[in-house]
Amino acid sequence: MFMKRYWLECAPGRSCLRFFLTAIFITALPQLSHGEAVHSSSSEGNAALGQLGSIEFPASGSTEAHPHFLRGVAALHSFWYEEAIDAFRQATRIDPDFVMGYWGEAMAHNHPIWGEENVEAARMALEKVSDTATATARERQYLRAVTTLFGEGDKLARDQAYAEQMENLASQYPEDLEATCLYALSLLGLATHYDEKPYRQEKYRVQAGALTLGVYGVNPNHPCAAHYTIHSFDDPIHAILALPQARRYAKIAPGAHHAQHMPAHIFVQLGMWDQAAASNKAGWESSQAWVKDKQLPPSLQDYHSLYWLQYAYLQQGRYNAAAALILEKQEDMAQSSSSDQSQVLGYDRNVSRNYDQMVAAFIMETERWELADQAWNVNDYRFGDEWPSKSIYIREFAQSMATLRNQPVVVQAHPGLNPPISEPSTDSSEPVTAQIWKLQTAALKHLINGDQSDAIRMLDRASALEESLPPPSGPPDLIKPTYELYGEILLGIDRPKDAQQQFERSLFWHPNRARSVLGLARAADQSGNLSAARQAY
Repeated sequence: MFMKRYWLECAPGRSCLRFFLTAIFITALPQLSHGEAVHSSSSEGNAALGQLGSIEFPASGSTEAHPHFLRGVAALHSFWYEEAIDAFRQATRIDPDFVMGYWGEAMAHNHPIWGEENVEAARMALEKVSDTATATARERQYLRAVTTLFGEGDKLARDQAYAEQMENLASQYPEDLEATCLYALSLLGLATHYDEKPYRQEKYRVQAGALTLGVYGVNPNHPCAAHYTIHSFDDPIHAILALPQARRYAKIAPGAHHAQHMPAHIFVQLGMWDQAAASNKAGWESSQAWVKDKQLPPSLQDYHSLYWLQYAYLQQGRYNAAAALILEKQEDMAQSSSSDQSQVLGYDRNVSRNYDQMVAAFIMETERWELADQAWNVNDYRFGDEWPSKSIYIREFAQSMATLRNQPVVVQAHPGLNPPISEPSTDSSEPVTAQIWKLQTAALKHLINGDQSDAIRMLDRASALEESLPPPSGPPDLIKPTYELYGEILLGIDRPKDAQQQFERSLFWHPNRARSVLGLARAADQSGNLSAARQAY
């Protein structure tokens, strides 16, 4: 791993979406009013939510248990699954016949946006429901839906069936904002399936956003209303629609660390780096405080926010601050290290996740190519998980960039690694990102050999593949967007006007990305377009 003296040195100075959201019709939902013998939320119940927003969810059960149930549902809407499970279990400890408490516990084992589920744990929770005789017809529909969600069949089929049942429930009980929220979340879950067509994924997201904006119109303090709206419009085209919710979500649910982070999804899409940094800093620090307060494993800290915070710092040009976060990550990884071979390279998966992206992004953004060979320990290759592919890519890329810039840097090859990248194959079974990385690096190698036409051919292929990927969300998965690299290469071979077009395309998908803004300014300047250059600078 890097030594501190390396990190703390400062560096020197898609396919288009198929349709647009043209209108969102928000129908005011009627206030909750029906004759079921259930407990609704009260002032005491909302007070028990613990800064997680405001919800109403009538449920059969004791008055004493109901506030804990409400807190569980509110935590569920902010993806605070650990707290949700604790709250639901508190409710059922108080009232063992509180059937919706078991429903909630099962629901907390489904993480649709993240593509995670624990079917066994959910089924165990549902098995605790001994009698549904006291449940209302509406509650029994909730139970049937969650039973379907964790029933037999593959995940996509179960998710589709669950979404259909939630659609029916929301339609039958239009005053039930929770049914609407959970139906919207089921659509967002369907949008995460890679075997769904891109246009269908977008349709799911836009439908979900329309639903949650409707909830927002009725209860602007509902955690789902802001949270799921942000997820629905988390792409460069629609992000502006969720800006009001992004500005409010952290205030709606200040008790949840995820609510502190989530606004950054929109701020990053819009290139609002100061706001993105503030959101992720709050998310990271609040998760640290929660883990410390509850004496939980450090791996439960929000390393996702840490990763995004580093990216925001890099875009702000705060390279020392970005380097410090990598050092913090390294220290946590060292403390979590284990000989358990089921872990990633001996580190806790949650702690080590995104380490490669953070290192690679630092090298890319600072152009400190000489750091590539010091970034990874040779022993970090022994398991063949996701790390080696990224590590190999960044080493090859850094070596090629150093050679092009005539820098006296040699990135040493390590035994056991893949051979240097040459002409990329057309193996469609390989991840698209890996294919793009190979094409990008091949383009650099062709340039080194003086083959400009072959380099352009590689970049055209990489651009076409990048167009096929879903719209970007957060720090680029590719680390270096192809359009940005394309622009830099065109600028280097004295084609500034063509380079300007590539930088403009990059900025369409990654607004205010620092390297693309700088490239655009340089390209405009070299093209004689001083007005555009001044605007970019």
